Amino acid sequence: MAEKSNTDSDNNRKEGIENSLGNLNLSRDGQETLNTKEDDIQLIIDVIKSKECNNIIVMTGAGLSTAAGIPDFRSPDIGVFTKVMGKYNVPHPEMVFHIDYFHENPSAFYEISRGMIDIDYKPTIAHYFIKLLANKNLLLRHYTQNVDGLDLAAGLSEERVVAAHGTMYTSHCTSSGCNSKYTLEWMKDQITNKPDITVPRCEKCQSVIKPDVVLYGEQLPTNFFTMRAKDFSQCDLLIIMGTSLKVEPFASLVEQVPENTPRLLINLEKTGENHGMFSNSSSSRLGVMMNSLLGRKANFTDIFWKGSCDDGCLKLCELLGWKQELLKLKEQGSKKFEKGKEPTVKL
Repeated sequence: MAEKSNTDSDNNRKEGIENSLGNLNLSRDGQETLNTKEDDIQLIIDVIKSKECNNIIVMTGAGLSTAAGIPDFRSPDIGVFTKVMGKYNVPHPEMVFHIDYFHENPSAFYEISRGMIDIDYKPTIAHYFIKLLANKNLLLRHYTQNVDGLDLAAGLSEERVVAAHGTMYTSHCTSSGCNSKYTLEWMKDQITNKPDITVPRCEKCQSVIKPDVVLYGEQLPTNFFTMRAKDFSQCDLLIIMGTSLKVEPFASLVEQVPENTPRLLINLEKTGENHGMFSNSSSSRLGVMMNSLLGRKANFTDIFWKGSCDDGCLKLCELLGWKQELLKLKEQGSKKFEKGKEPTVKL
């Protein structure tokens, strides 16, 4: 009788677990089967729809703006780095944007800038998705590695944005004794209208002028450090888009959310494993339960949606019932640009 009682107890426990896991299927060897991409992302939809979700943080990289025509610098096929690597004989593309190399040979940096600075860029679907989150009072902050300002052009307030790698809007003289400030208009004139000038120089002391972007080897802006501790401790959903999560300290931000905070990666390639993402089967409800039973610290769920940022945001809005709102927001923004009510963003 005792043996039967134990068996009944085990069966009841198994039934309870299966009920709590919903429709998650198990294979014959007891291993979880992979959910479809849409099944996985539905878990994120449920989180967004819950009343407990009102502090979403979005982290973005170069992939966010590729649909606007801005090249993804790390793509071997379309990255603008590859166009100057051969000419300047640099061993890896990031070297072009390292502060030490800039001081040694700023011409490489400005050759890249010359090919981009006179192009008008407009916000993408993904930028307007972030704005839509803000409109719905769901966005806590947008942390971005991009210097293009397209999130601001989409209507986000400066208070909602932490530009971890600075901005192209202003520039300064590199001489500490001078430190004169120059506008984007001045820089644009130097780069586009004076082809004989390969490197803009200060009008007062003739030192090299550097845009206020953060190059590799430089300290990040102060607000990056002051905001992150407060923001990430209260994050209830982290959305990561268009970044390789290889550049520190930006990449490590994914580790700073509470352990029960869901993380969604929308990207062309899976990344983040070096920062504890997608480990110990934490991308499923079964993995979460097992981690809890074993005393492991793992996030509630890590979901990877493979595709472009725009496609991922459209899918989210489709499942949330927000698609028409998003498209309308994008249409309204495009009309403002066409009518000249808002300035286009130029790098």
